[in-house]
Amino acid sequence: MCWSATADLVAGAGIACVGAACVARVRRVGDLPMAAVPLLLGAHQLVEARVWQVEGGTGPATVVWAVIALPLLAAWVPLAVLCAAPRQAWGRLAVPVVCGVVTAVVMAYTIATRPVRAEIRGHTVGYVVGLPHAEVLIVGYLLATVGALLLSGDRWLFGFGVLAAVGALVCWAMWRLEFGSTWCAFAAVCSLVVFGWVRGRSAYSP
Repeated sequence: MCWSATADLVAGAGIACVGAACVARVRRVGDLPMAAVPLLLGAHQLVEARVWQVEGGTGPATVVWAVIALPLLAAWVPLAVLCAAPRQAWGRLAVPVVCGVVTAVVMAYTIATRPVRAEIRGHTVGYVVGLPHAEVLIVGYLLATVGALLLSGDRWLFGFGVLAAVGALVCWAMWRLEFGSTWCAFAAVCSLVVFGWVRGRSAYSP
């Protein structure tokens, strides 16, 4: 995230608390993975606070940040949408789910076999992962995460997807070298929309 370890720490703690509230309010088991997204992204910002504190490098915090940001989210988000979606929506979610799983496998293999380095660049953190065919993987990643949200058929999740898509464009245009860090921070804040989704789902659950 931009600015400092303190900013990541405060934002991460706040978003993680909202995520815990989302999980606590869940009434359907199938909604649990999506409800946990803010919790996951909040924890992710807390990990980046540690990256700031150790001034980047290739340590455990950097690797954990990369694992959550890349393969875990690529697979988690579309599968979470699939779990929460009605059966009739499964067909249109097939492409984001497949994109997510394939992208996650490639990214996980890359992280396991190549060094991951974090660099403090002024008020942002840049991550050097060495992804093969990076542009293709980024497209697959966004199709999986943003695409699944946009195709969910739920207005709250659609709104989350729109915000995430806008954030991706802004972060890519303004902080191309630090895209991963800035977009994940933006997505974490946007994931507060999930709380509204959980409230709406719980209101109609028996």
